[in-house]
Amino acid sequence: MVLKVALDAFGGDYAPAEPVAGAVEAARLHGISSLLVGREAAIKAELAKHDTAGLDLEVVDAPEVVEMEEHAVQAVRRKRDSSLVVAMELVRDGRAQAFVSAGNSGACLAAGLFVLGRIEGIERPAISALYPTPHGPCLVLDIGANTEVRPQYLRQFGLLGSVYMEKVLGRARPRVALLANGEEDTKGTMVVQEAHKLLRESDLNFIGNVEGRDVPTGEKADVIVCDGFTGNVVVKLSEGLSETLFGLIKEELSSSLLSKLAAAAMMPAFRRIKKRMDYEEYGGAPLLGVKGMVIIAHGRSKAKAIRNALRVAQQGAEQNVIEAVMAGLTVPAS
Repeated sequence: MVLKVALDAFGGDYAPAEPVAGAVEAARLHGISSLLVGREAAIKAELAKHDTAGLDLEVVDAPEVVEMEEHAVQAVRRKRDSSLVVAMELVRDGRAQAFVSAGNSGACLAAGLFVLGRIEGIERPAISALYPTPHGPCLVLDIGANTEVRPQYLRQFGLLGSVYMEKVLGRARPRVALLANGEEDTKGTMVVQEAHKLLRESDLNFIGNVEGRDVPTGEKADVIVCDGFTGNVVVKLSEGLSETLFGLIKEELSSSLLSKLAAAAMMPAFRRIKKRMDYEEYGGAPLLGVKGMVIIAHGRSKAKAIRNALRVAQQGAEQNVIEAVMAGLTVPAS
């Protein structure tokens, strides 16, 4: 069977042009078969701008669009013919094996719950993010789906992240850590302290607490667990800091003739560093805990990010991540 990925072609700030271009690139470079979901005429007009000969790209009409500023749950319930909902239904019905959208992340979460449903034993799905570090990416979850959590949710996030890192990124026995304001077992809120006990008692490779400074180093953990409020702050702060640092470096290296000459020599190294820190290289954030492979891409995603999101989605489907999560649920949910 040929694996297919359902792409919300009208999700994101640059839709439908960039999602369509990303799907064309993914098909050409990685052989990925995509179902492009959205307003048929507009998608076909974008496809006509590319050489699609021999590429497995199918258009599925969906006349409505969930806008970025809409209330997520209301939009999903009201706009049943939206590109986001129809694409998710393709996964539910077996026409596609994975889903990708750069659209409203809250709506992706809501549609994942309403259309696909939760994996039995997982009380709350988590949005995860691959965080670039010098030792390769680590997975941070949750980054926004659950601003308030219970201890058992954090333990389940640890399981979800561990399975994903093992199956998709090939990390044998991933190290799982809990984000807190100190490494001691007694640090953090009562929820964090209780979660620490549950994780310690689990079969996961739990290494204890880590602090915020440990996230970007990548030395201690492969999976870092936290509530969605904290995780969202960590990721957004890191994005802003990265952009600021590269902006300052660019400004300083163009400040004088001597600096410009030095910059010319150092530019290849800077490009390599920027590539390692670029969110577009990782494609998107897996929504873990629902009965389907769901990748939520950044709202600003252009073709490169969409291409990589499709690649990650296909890889997750090929590695049977959802089945692996189900098999990994060896402990009760609460």
